[in-house]
Amino acid sequence: MAEATDDRLRLLIERIERLEEEKKGIADDIRDVYAEGKAVGYDPKIMRQVVKLRKMKPDERNEMELVLETYRAALGIG
Repeated sequence: MAEATDDRLRLLIERIERLEEEKKGIADDIRDVYAEGKAVGYDPKIMRQVVKLRKMKPDERNEMELVLETYRAALGIG
């Protein structure tokens, strides 16, 4: 029984290691796409913000924009 458990653990660890490698590869690919955008004149910081906004649900995005507008108004930056 212990050997089967050890094999299972080893397989799980190996899967995690493969996935970590894939994650690193994907992160490298994403960085390359931002660099490509920058090379043609887009601002990577703004691109990242747009990606973040697109991930949000519309009601979450609206709420965030309302709070941001409230903070901007309170600070006189608007």
